[in-house]
Amino acid sequence: MERTWGLVLGILVLLSAATGVVQFLKRRRESGIDPAIVENCWRRVRAWWYLWLVLAAAIWSQTVTVLLFGLISFWALREFITLTPTRPGDHRTLFWVFFLWTPLQFILVGIQRYGLYSIVIPVYAFLFIPAGIAMSGDSKRFLERTAKIQAGLLICVYCLSYAPALLMLPLPRDAGQPLAPFPLEKPAEKQETERPEAETGATPGNRPERDPSRNARLLFFFLLMVQLSDALQYVWAQIPSKHVIVPTINPTKTWEGFLGGTVSVTLLGTALWWATPFPYWLAAAMSAVIAIMAFAGSITMSAIKRDRGVKDYGTLVEGHGGVLDRIDSICFAAPVFFHFTMYYLIRSGAMGTIQWE
Repeated sequence: MERTWGLVLGILVLLSAATGVVQFLKRRRESGIDPAIVENCWRRVRAWWYLWLVLAAAIWSQTVTVLLFGLISFWALREFITLTPTRPGDHRTLFWVFFLWTPLQFILVGIQRYGLYSIVIPVYAFLFIPAGIAMSGDSKRFLERTAKIQAGLLICVYCLSYAPALLMLPLPRDAGQPLAPFPLEKPAEKQETERPEAETGATPGNRPERDPSRNARLLFFFLLMVQLSDALQYVWAQIPSKHVIVPTINPTKTWEGFLGGTVSVTLLGTALWWATPFPYWLAAAMSAVIAIMAFAGSITMSAIKRDRGVKDYGTLVEGHGGVLDRIDSICFAAPVFFHFTMYYLIRSGAMGTIQWE
């Protein structure tokens, strides 16, 4: 737990330093830096203060953290649905989407039922939504209405729920060292049965003894890499001779920003490998994956905003619009990072024969 709070305090120190630098630049108008860029950086730092202070207050309890993400998810889904016109025939279905499927997803995450929360929305909720709308008797723009509600539920609820689900992964208790790398080949049956429990991280019943503080560090590492990816891609995009990736979707997303931000996050992730269950080389690879998926989430949600003709999803977060404007990168990166981590744990033998109910 000392490592976890040390990481939290370290980030707060960095935020304090960033606040000081931005405030200094705001007062030094003659520095030659575009005031609009300085103001944008200040708004980002201020929004990060809200995010990290709330996370630091909730990270001591897995239940509180899951509840926090559930509330964020509910509000993000509200913002998404608000931008997508609905008809009276959709209201009953939307009621169940908000007050049944959304809380159910996070309840299943909280009680660690991977076999259910991994399919309950993409299978059962996705079948329920078109059937419910069809029962209303309103067929006008039926496919469009159905697809919009399904997309909102998938991105804002299902994908985001994999962030707090990182707290439920069975990371074995150890002295803070990473797990062994991928085995090159499956050991013989006799060798597998004779491996000592201390080596496999398993306790009686072939279930590893979990260390909640390691899960907290893993979640913190993931959120930090996502936020740094957004920030560093924006910083690198300010260099001259920019090449915009998709000008009609987001004119601020450039190849220089994407590549520079991804490389920078990869290096930072490598330096923070001790906060993860991975060896340093895999922490670097995971950081690169996070940066790529964060970019994918940001550009996708920008496309939705362009389609709806709006700048932001809401006005809840000053300087950054709504909640969904702040978590779009997290939504796309969370399920990918979660499943890559779980696959690594299975391959390394840390998860033993745990049954994910």
